[in-house]
Amino acid sequence: MEGVKLLLFAAGSLGLGYISRSVLFKPNAHGFYRFFAWELVLAVVLTNLDRWFVDPFSWHQLFSWACLVVSIVMLILGLNGLRQMGRPDRSREDETLLPLEKTTHLVTSGIYGWIRHPLYSSLLFLVWGACLKRLTWQGIALTAAATAFLTATACVEERENAAYFGSTYLAYQKRTRMFIPYIL
Repeated sequence: MEGVKLLLFAAGSLGLGYISRSVLFKPNAHGFYRFFAWELVLAVVLTNLDRWFVDPFSWHQLFSWACLVVSIVMLILGLNGLRQMGRPDRSREDETLLPLEKTTHLVTSGIYGWIRHPLYSSLLFLVWGACLKRLTWQGIALTAAATAFLTATACVEERENAAYFGSTYLAYQKRTRMFIPYIL
C-alpha cells in the first residue's frame, strides 16, 4: 500500500506542479503558497487513505466525515459563486492567476457574503477531516503546516484583491471573516 501511496503522491505532485508552474518561483503570488498547501493536503489524504472506512462510528471518524461534508459544500458554493458572479475573464492581465481566479467583479453574495475564502476553507476542512481519520503526530504536523500555508495563501491573495478591487475589497474585508463565518 505504501508504494501505491508514493506513486499517487508523485502523480498528484506532477499535476499540481503543472497547474502551479507559473507561480512556483514567485513568492509574492498567492499561488506559490497554495502549491505547498495543496502538496500537504495531498500528503495527509494519502497518509490516512487506508483508514477512511475503519471504525466508522468512532468519534474521530464522525468528526472527520462532518469536516469532509462541509468541505464539499464549501467547494461547490465557492466555485459556483466565482463562476456565476465573478465573471472570470481570461484576458485579465495576471499570469499568476488560474483562469477561474481572473474574476472581474468582486463576489460578495452567497457564501462570499459570509466568508472571503470558501475554497481555502474547503481545503482546511478537507485536510483536518483527513487528519482525523487517524490522529498521529505526523498527520497533525502536516495538517498544521497545511493550515499555515493556506492562511499565508489567503493573506497574499487579500493583498492582491485589495490592489485589484481597491476600497471595495477593503470594505468587504471588514464585514466578513476569512474562513469560518462569525469565527475566523
